[in-house]
Amino acid sequence: MASGQIFSRTTQALFYNYKQLPIQRMLDFDFLCGRETPSVAGIINPGSEGFQKLFFGQEEIAIPVHSAIEAACAAHPTADVFINFASYRSASASSMAALKQPTIRVVAIIAEGVPESDTKQLIAYARANNKVVIGPATVGGIQAGAFKIGDTAGTTDNIIECKLYRPGSVGFVSKSGGMSNEMYNTIARVTDGIYEGIAIGGDVFPGSTLSDHVLRFNNIPQIKMVVVLGELGGRDEYSLVEALKHGKINKPVVAWVSGTCARLFKSEVQFGHAGAKSGGEMESAQGKNQALREAGAVVPNSYEEFETAIKETFEKLVDEGKICSVKEVKPPQIPEDLNAAIKAGKVRAPTHIISTISDDRGEEPCYAGVPMSSIVEQGFGVGDVISLLWFKRSLPRYCTKFIEICIMLCADHGPCVSGAHNTIVTARAGKDLVSSLVSGLLTIGPRFGGAIDDAARYFKDAYDRSLTPYEFVEDMKKKGIRVPGIGHRIKRGDNRDKRVELLQLFARTNFPSVKYMEYAVQVETYTLSKANNLVLNVDGAIGSLFLDLLAGSGMFTKPEIDEIVEIGYLNGLFVLARSIGLIGHTFDQKRLKQPLYRHPWEDVLYTK
Repeated sequence: MASGQIFSRTTQALFYNYKQLPIQRMLDFDFLCGRETPSVAGIINPGSEGFQKLFFGQEEIAIPVHSAIEAACAAHPTADVFINFASYRSASASSMAALKQPTIRVVAIIAEGVPESDTKQLIAYARANNKVVIGPATVGGIQAGAFKIGDTAGTTDNIIECKLYRPGSVGFVSKSGGMSNEMYNTIARVTDGIYEGIAIGGDVFPGSTLSDHVLRFNNIPQIKMVVVLGELGGRDEYSLVEALKHGKINKPVVAWVSGTCARLFKSEVQFGHAGAKSGGEMESAQGKNQALREAGAVVPNSYEEFETAIKETFEKLVDEGKICSVKEVKPPQIPEDLNAAIKAGKVRAPTHIISTISDDRGEEPCYAGVPMSSIVEQGFGVGDVISLLWFKRSLPRYCTKFIEICIMLCADHGPCVSGAHNTIVTARAGKDLVSSLVSGLLTIGPRFGGAIDDAARYFKDAYDRSLTPYEFVEDMKKKGIRVPGIGHRIKRGDNRDKRVELLQLFARTNFPSVKYMEYAVQVETYTLSKANNLVLNVDGAIGSLFLDLLAGSGMFTKPEIDEIVEIGYLNGLFVLARSIGLIGHTFDQKRLKQPLYRHPWEDVLYTK
């Protein structure tokens, strides 16, 4: 066990099992104290590596994350405190691994319920190697103005209230973390505050005892008096009694053992801590208080008088000139977290993203205001989901059915089209699914599957301006623009695209109006008179029919229809549909274990 000070303003720790709030509280304490370097050197999170972003005052810093204790110790050789936030199941093994590292001097074990046999092994190893174990079942410890462990001393407001941002003259040790916070406040009211405070934990076998720390305090010159808060159960306080009797402690000790009310109960009472259970007169609070009093400690008659006893002892030391007044300093203001400030109504912060189609903040996600459960319960299909996420409204069933038909008909058009070809070549090169899919999607444009929007745009403009098919086609010819949605590399006037026929049949059967489609058919009649391959293709069919869907449903205004066409909604249908086929081609090539593709030289015209 160390014989003197175990923390300082330069102490750094390794934090095991990442917990954001305790680490941030440590860093905020560092900032309050005016430390130049953060007290957390690194984080150990088994299975993870990288960095965690946290705040050191106003500055955002990146703290390294290591996957193993050994790696963290090697990377941060000056970090000599190991703060263990592991669960009781793994706290022992990780603590022992830390104790075995030559750079680690202090291990704090936060978990409750660590098996007593494991704790005994940790204690034995620590004592044999002159190391300190605080806990298990502890909140940790603090050196005022220098360093604190995890959640010790609670909130920033409590730390400021207790003047823990600068050192005082009192050494404090207790079993209870919660009562430590209370006592820090009490001590700050009647003295110049604490210099160091330790909560050893409430287990039956603490890693270090009350007397271990009192003896340390006796060797720290800055500590002028010691305050001890024990509790009934166990015999830890008697080691302190022996130290007092043998003159090992030459500083005033003010002590109180809680649990005097236990005698009011007819049967044995188990208080909050595992060790807080009286096993006889010697383990009773009254027995311990009396023994401490007889050994020379200042012990009041009740807890209510504890504060007065501390005050009188402190004032006596001041009168004797053993304690000089502490210069008060004003701690810096810790910047408030933005989320907390917004919640408190202190600031207004602009958002960076606007979303109107979905919301994931409630108990379940909503699409355009419709809860996910309603979507499932009402039997919505893919078309319904598209209508909510793309058009922000629930379209009639014939509309959503049309959308689904478009997706089915456009999902694939064989392995020879450019998109599928690119995907196949990429998949055969051993690339992953996303790379293969994107390779095919990137070919979509004016010449491959990307003409739906243009077809809708030009057909709508011509129809709305009452142009005849002749005027429309010839005007496009003068401008040097191919008519989008007209023409096919394979299909002819006597061999129509079956997909187009299916779409037209559905629309004529279900749509209230098909005026744009009929106009596109008239344009086709004129273009076929020029060439047999200038047929209405699937892009033109979908483009014109989607205009009929938008106009005929009565759910869209004219500006909304114009915007939908302009933004590129309709091409989105082809992209979504064709993704299904491209994914299929990727899986097909990988399932067939096809080798790297090399284009045959016979299919290349080599020329000068």
